[in-house]
Amino acid sequence: MGLSFSNLNGEHNGSSIGPSLGDIPESCVACVILHLTPPEICNLARLNRAFRGAASSDSVWEKKLPRNYKDLLDLLPLERYKSLSKKGIFALLSRPVPFDDGNKEVWIDRVTGRVCMAVSAKGMAITGVEDRRYWNWIATEESRFHVVAYLQQIWWFEVDGMVRFNLPPGIYCLSFRIHLGRFSKRLGRRVCHFEHTHGWEIKPVRFSLSTSHGQEASCEYYLADKEGEQTGRESWRDYKVGEFVVGCSEPTTEVQWSMKQIDCTHSKGGICVDSVFIIPIDVKERSKRKAAVK
Repeated sequence: MGLSFSNLNGEHNGSSIGPSLGDIPESCVACVILHLTPPEICNLARLNRAFRGAASSDSVWEKKLPRNYKDLLDLLPLERYKSLSKKGIFALLSRPVPFDDGNKEVWIDRVTGRVCMAVSAKGMAITGVEDRRYWNWIATEESRFHVVAYLQQIWWFEVDGMVRFNLPPGIYCLSFRIHLGRFSKRLGRRVCHFEHTHGWEIKPVRFSLSTSHGQEASCEYYLADKEGEQTGRESWRDYKVGEFVVGCSEPTTEVQWSMKQIDCTHSKGGICVDSVFIIPIDVKERSKRKAAVK
């Protein structure tokens, strides 16, 4: 209770004779901050020299990196990381690392250090995508990949994908990012167009996933209600397909997924397919809580 502000920062004046935070050995500080999140560690680094030194320690940041971080580094040129500290490597990998011709991205969550992944529509197999009577590619800043697949009209709707990667142990959630209708900017304002949007209220779309370790999940969603009104109109929506578990003894996991509506008795159209996300379930839940607060 008697410590002054200068004591907290490790500074001494003529009237201050007690110990301060600056007197704590850096090794002790490192043991404490191991239990903090990376953003908290960076904030504490501003307290004093001991905290700043501990917050830059390789031994601290090695614990914050996922155990497969070297697999992520292998996707980058050596010169991007060969001279970096572990803290620098964490900062580097917290930004998207592209692979598979830029159609897939992997990164680590800034708070938990867990591995996340996204796969562009260009990295998936879409039935009829080569035929411009059915599908078009639309450039947009609303996608992390800067392009989405837009369906005008088709009878057999099917999107399939697969990724093989060394995911760390944990529970992961797979979801599709979809937008009904197409969008553009007019006089600086975002405008949505629904002239092609039809057929999604007649039958549900079936989503499924499977892993190389025998796990499966599936679900069905109507993308529009029975009156033809689009749910989540004028906005992107995440459609959760399911969850899967990666165990400690699994060096590589293959995940396959699909989204289909193949009832050819009616056509359907007017939908943008952006990407698939594979996110650790705790990271997903935290994002949902933050979105709810906003």
